[in-house]
Amino acid sequence: MDIPALVAAMCIPSALTGFCFWALERRIARREAEQDRKDEARRRNEVIVIHGMNAAIALGEATARAVQRIPDAHCNGDMHDALEYAGRIKHEQKDFLTEQGIESLY
Repeated sequence: MDIPALVAAMCIPSALTGFCFWALERRIARREAEQDRKDEARRRNEVIVIHGMNAAIALGEATARAVQRIPDAHCNGDMHDALEYAGRIKHEQKDFLTEQGIESLY
């Protein structure tokens, strides 16, 4: 076997293997980029959901307080309990999110 044939026999499989690994790397990089995009969208969705819950609680509290000020409304204990519950949940959520934020920093 002469030297050029030996070199060609060694280079062709190496080139094919290198090309396969390059193509595989590109595919992995594309999937990771897509996953990063989905993770960011999921994170933004969570933020929007939390803002929506806060808005709903604030609206419920404002409505309940407005109804309490109406002289003929005759609010029962359920209204007061609901306001107390909404305030407690709002503060628990805020404390939880604060704790999670601090844990992610350290």
